[in-house]
Order: sequence, then C-alpha cells, then structure tokens
Amino acid sequence: MNRPGLFSLAAGLSLASPALAGAAVGIGDVFPPLVSAGLAGGTLPDTAGKVVLVDFWASWCAPCKASFPAYGRLNAEFAPRGLVIVAVSVDEDASAYESFVRKFSPPFLVALDKGQNLVRAVQVPTMPTSYLIDRKGRVRYAHPGFRGAATEQALRREIEALLSDKTP
Repeated sequence: MNRPGLFSLAAGLSLASPALAGAAVGIGDVFPPLVSAGLAGGTLPDTAGKVVLVDFWASWCAPCKASFPAYGRLNAEFAPRGLVIVAVSVDEDASAYESFVRKFSPPFLVALDKGQNLVRAVQVPTMPTSYLIDRKGRVRYAHPGFRGAATEQALRREIEALLSDKTP
C-alpha cells in the first residue's frame, strides 16, 4: 500500500472543474461529480437536490473503523429526509476493502476509488475525511479526521441545518 504518496498527488484531473484543478476542494466549492469518478462497488444513488455526505476512508485507518457505526446512525436518522451517504475507500488492495465492507456491513453506499481519481481530485488531507455537500452540490462542511461523539454531534447539527434549508 502506498499510503503517504496517495495524498500528495496533484489534482489536474478531467473530473475536477478548472477552478478545482491544482487546489484542494474546500468549503464553498462544487464537489466533483461522483458519477464521473469511476467508483466501483455499487450503483450510485441519485444525489440531485439531496444533502450528501461523502466520506473518504481506508481499511488500515483506525478512526475509519470508528466512524462507520456513527454514519450508520446518521443514515438511519436522516436518509428518510434526503441525506445520502457515500463512503469512498482509497484502498489499493481490493481484498482489504472487501473484508472491511463485509465486517461492517454498512447501511449506506460504499464504493472503491480504484483509480484514485476522486481522492486526487478532492486532495483529501487525511483518513478519514468527510465532506458535507448541500442540495446545490457545494461543500458546506469538511471534517478531516474522526473524533468520535464530537464529530458525530457536529455532523448531526450540520445535516439538520442543511436538510432544513429550503433555499432553492
């Protein structure tokens, strides 16, 4: 596994908009389209007009293991109201990815970024990192790392605010 080099690669990918090329995706930026990222592992749900939580994780990441039960609780609470969670693995070893997914059996979509296209386009700073995206496709919140209950509570407040926002 090439963990250190994975996050230092430059983003000049075609799926990043010109404004994003060479720069990390940040608050207020449009998140790259998931359908163009070449993710493997399941059919991407329709995210148009929905609040989306995209989480980048890896099987070798201890905080990632702690985050999946929290995301399961958030999914149970907010999916009926329009939240979509997509957990994107950056594993280079497909068997490690598959083992993790079997062990945690998440109730939300889990996909593998086999070509590392999305992680490079976004320039994910650390594992895990989650991005909370509003109904217009813009990043409204980012959470590098996972700090247990503190991160889960912050996400709960932020998701509630975004789901309650009726701004077109």
